[in-house]
Formats: sequence, C-alpha cells, structure tokens
Amino acid sequence: MELVHEFTFRAGLKPPLPIGAGPIGTRMYYEIDGGEVVGDRLSGVIRGGGEWALIGPDGFLRVDVRAQVETHDGAFLYVQYFGLLEMNAAVMGAIENGTGTEFTDQYFVTNPRMETGDPRYSWVNTTFFVGEGRVLPGLGIEYRVYRPARGPAAAG
Repeated sequence: MELVHEFTFRAGLKPPLPIGAGPIGTRMYYEIDGGEVVGDRLSGVIRGGGEWALIGPDGFLRVDVRAQVETHDGAFLYVQYFGLLEMNAAVMGAIENGTGTEFTDQYFVTNPRMETGDPRYSWVNTTFFVGEGRVLPGLGIEYRVYRPARGPAAAG
C-alpha cells in the first residue's frame, strides 16, 4: 500500500490531571491547549479537546484523543484517534526535561478518524488515516498523518 502525507497535526497540552493507578493501568487526562492542522487540502486550528491516556504495565501508553478542528475556511471537523506510545527512555526523558523526541525515537502510532457535515470536506468521512507521532518540546505532540494513495480521499 502506498501512503500519501495528508497533513501535520500539532497540539499543545496542559499539565495532566493524574487520575491515578486503577485496575488496568495508570490513567491521566491531558486537556488540549491549542494547536494546528497543516496540509495542502486541510488546514486549521484545534478548538479544544483532550486525551484520556492509559499507561499499562507493559510500558505502553494507550492514546485516546478527541478534538475539534476549525478549518481555515470555516468548516468544523470532529477528530478522534486511538494509538500506542512506547514509554521508553527517550520519551520519559523528553517529558521530564521538557525536551522533544524525533519520530524515530519511539513507537508512536495513531489511527485518526474524522467526521464532518461540511460537503467541502466530506472525503474525510470515508478516509482511513494513520499517524506517526513524536513529543514536542514543552508539553505537546506532533503527528505526520497519512492516507492511502487510492480511495475516496484521492479524488477529494
């Protein structure tokens, strides 16, 4: 399968609310504190959202994010994605020191799903996306988001 870069998703995060250790891992909530989506066909600003993170005993953080995006031309999109972040030494050091990581420093993958009622962006409703992530300096994340070269989005 050939993948095409569709957009880059960057979000700042507020300090986490530590929900604490529970029966299936340690849960934390991060409120999204702004951000942007940048691509040739899809660009805009993040209008709120959050991450309900769950760190399991296997050393992986289960990503669970919901957010809203307002496009540069006034459309609104709902974004939800799940994924995995390997909580290795590079990630832990970046979080503790306020530095960032490179895309190759950890296993950090997501599967964004998007919805909209705006006909200009209806192609996102039927497109499978995959993201590759990294930690940004400060408290934030960045994903390079791809889609299959064939399918509804190719004509969108």
